[in-house]
Amino acid sequence: MNTAIRKMPIGIQSFEEIRKDDYVYVDKTEIVYNLVTMGKPYFLSRPRRFGKSLLISTLEAYFLGKKELFKGLAIEKLEQNWLTYPVLHLDLNARKYKKVADLEAMLNQHLEIWEATYGKEKNDRSPEERFANIIRQAKQQTDRHVVVLIDEYDKPLLQALGNEELLDAYRSTLKAFYGVLKSADPFLKFVFLTGVTKFAQVSVFSDLNQLMDISMHPDYITACGITEEELVANFQPELERIARESHLTDKEIVELMKKIYDGYHFNERSVGMFNPFSVLNALNSRRLDYFWFQTGTPTFLVELLKKSEYDLRKLIDGLETQAYAFTEYRADANNPIPLIYQSGYLTIKDYDREFQLYKLEFPNEEVRYGFLSFIAPFYTSITDDDKGFYIGKFIQELRAGKVDAFLTRLRAFFADFPYELNARTERHYQVVFYLVFKLMGQFCETEVRSARGRADAVVKTKDYIYVFEFKLDGSAFDALEQIEHTGYLIPYTAEGRQLVKVGVSFDAGERNIGEWEIENGK
Repeated sequence: MNTAIRKMPIGIQSFEEIRKDDYVYVDKTEIVYNLVTMGKPYFLSRPRRFGKSLLISTLEAYFLGKKELFKGLAIEKLEQNWLTYPVLHLDLNARKYKKVADLEAMLNQHLEIWEATYGKEKNDRSPEERFANIIRQAKQQTDRHVVVLIDEYDKPLLQALGNEELLDAYRSTLKAFYGVLKSADPFLKFVFLTGVTKFAQVSVFSDLNQLMDISMHPDYITACGITEEELVANFQPELERIARESHLTDKEIVELMKKIYDGYHFNERSVGMFNPFSVLNALNSRRLDYFWFQTGTPTFLVELLKKSEYDLRKLIDGLETQAYAFTEYRADANNPIPLIYQSGYLTIKDYDREFQLYKLEFPNEEVRYGFLSFIAPFYTSITDDDKGFYIGKFIQELRAGKVDAFLTRLRAFFADFPYELNARTERHYQVVFYLVFKLMGQFCETEVRSARGRADAVVKTKDYIYVFEFKLDGSAFDALEQIEHTGYLIPYTAEGRQLVKVGVSFDAGERNIGEWEIENGK
């Protein structure tokens, strides 16, 4: 057993730093070689903290001819020439874009660096004119075609969502700037753009029609992220250590990590991909926490969900849709699915070939419960500080068989809603019931059915199985009768736990739980 502690490249996006400072590196260089030999202009969409910047950095090191950094990697046997090219690397990820001047400053910063090398004779022109001149000058001075790498091309656009005036300004600036890549094509060796989303309104995807979107391409699915095979092959010492400390076998710890961090699929045939940020943090800290979610939910997603009238129960349960409905973002607040998918909160879980329908669901437990906890304060009276308290108390009461206490707490929970929440629709309250029971699923087995507007639920603890029926129009007794007549208990009669039927009425006037009836099952 290897007991040496190795360095995990957490937050390190420089390929050169990882290689020189002996951090663990998952070899993606065969994919890099295929990229540079099989095409020229590419776009890749992946969620935040999924390895896009490291991939860009690896491409930069390759095109700068830094052969020594690739010693022992797959590409060392594939590449014979190791030529050096002029590389223009634009990273838009390192700034907050709150006003037009912020984007202008970031572009100007990069343009000045490039002009210091390739000439300043047009530094009084517009950003796109300067960019075009730099590309031409770089080709002329080096006698080599130019490589352009743009990381997080859409960062300014995402931060301007909800502010149409600012979004239009950013869109106009970037349309002109990225448009240079088409006119400058004769001078270009390779172009690679990364981002979270594919904006349908930006000309980089309409005018620059030769750009190949490889986000769902089967040959490049594993360019970012970690497969199960890569996890086991590259991190065996760390897996052994965390398994030993968790009193699990090596196989059990891998299965547990799959449940929490795996499950991203970027096309219908994709292998499952682990979130690399969470994997590295888990192996380094030797605890399985929700690391990716703790880094914060993007502001643009918060704003979009606030505006959306989308029924979140569809999203939580998974939904079927065609590819065009989630692969490109269009300005439609009532369809948040493209941004939610591209941000990594949903992924492809199934595909109906006959009707070309994709099933989108949460990729894993980290995202499922992180997302539910994140949206809870927007739909309930739960705050970020007390959501753990509420859910924990709900679980403790049901584990102890205290159904009255559970329902009393649930009633108080709804009564605490501020005025603006109380003014919401009946569907809003159905979603709230749904959220509460789904969040409880972190600690015990739950099932929630939302068909026909009902908020029915099953909760399984060590000693009890509870079947809830919430009547929006009817008495608690009617709810109990429905449990009996519809046979809700039948699937659970052989499990050997105490069966409990709970019928609850919902007071539409008070917008809260009314009476309830509790009866042991038979």
